[in-house]
Amino acid sequence: YGAKIRAPHALVMTFLFKSGSLREKLKSIAQATYAHSRNLAYFVFTYKGLLAAQSRLQGKKIPFHSFLAACIGGWLVFGDNNPINSQIIMYLLSRILFGLSRLAVEKGYIPQPKQDPFPLVAALVWGTVLWLFEYHKETLQPSLQSSMTYLYEDSEVWHDLSDFLIYNKRTDSK
Repeated sequence: YGAKIRAPHALVMTFLFKSGSLREKLKSIAQATYAHSRNLAYFVFTYKGLLAAQSRLQGKKIPFHSFLAACIGGWLVFGDNNPINSQIIMYLLSRILFGLSRLAVEKGYIPQPKQDPFPLVAALVWGTVLWLFEYHKETLQPSLQSSMTYLYEDSEVWHDLSDFLIYNKRTDSK
């Protein structure tokens, strides 16, 4: 699963934003794919093992078991702050926030919105990220910085149609 998810992403991001030889790029793609796959495999093994151990020790499965097993697995497997783990954690965090919002409505902790809150969320997310990009770029994750630089700064330079198809920074003079 990790290879299925990471390989296409690494391929696109590497060829869009990284420099180096074809061999270096392919090595980078393979390393990112391996790291993602390995971490997911380690996490699943750790999580399922801890779930089974807790269930066996207590004689039954309780909801806290999954939280505790995942916390331990997350600490052990994803606790190293590196680009792969960082991206996975950010991916999960965004989905957790949406899930917790839905759960809060479902449980009655907050009222059901009268209209779809998504447009407001979209506006706040984009407003915040572009403000951070313009005034505090160093606080953003490096791959997000690269993407935003490409979209909002490099796009101000135009050479020809290849700018949209390949990359719009020239190393040679045309």
